[in-house]
This record gives sequence, structure tokens and C-alpha cells, in this order.
Amino acid sequence: MKLTAEISMYPFKENYIEPIQWFIDRVDSYSNIERKTNAMATQICGNYSDVMNMLAVEMQAAHQKWGKAVFVVKFIGGELDLSHTQ
Repeated sequence: MKLTAEISMYPFKENYIEPIQWFIDRVDSYSNIERKTNAMATQICGNYSDVMNMLAVEMQAAHQKWGKAVFVVKFIGGELDLSHTQ
């Protein structure tokens, strides 16, 4: 089963861009997960277990490296076309 998620990271740092870019770069290291980022959030899509495992690993890594951060994630079962615009 496929899973599509939209994730936003809100680091508790004055220089918030660096941790967000770091997180996005880490997501990009997963060749089995599609990523699209806009000004508000990052959308990811892949096999359900791959997406959930990646989020568990990378959110933990982000907290360990950068300290406090809020992650807001929305999930929808299935695969959405991340290139869709209207």
C-alpha cells in the first residue's frame, strides 16, 4: 500500500532554515521515497512502511542533532500525484 504525507518542521532555533534543509536533504537520500517541497511544507510518497520507517528514523535524528523541533504531519492512504498544480 502507498502512503502520501505532508510534513512541516518547526525547529526551535533562530536559524531555522539550516535544520529544515538538513532534514529535506536526509529525506532525499531515500531513493524509494518521492519528495516535493514548496514554501509551506514537504510532500512525500512511497510504500507505507518505507515512509513511516523513514519518518521515525529521520525525526529522531533531527531531534538528536538540532534539539527541540515540532513536526506537523498529515497522512493520506494511497499515492497522490505530487506534481499536480492547479
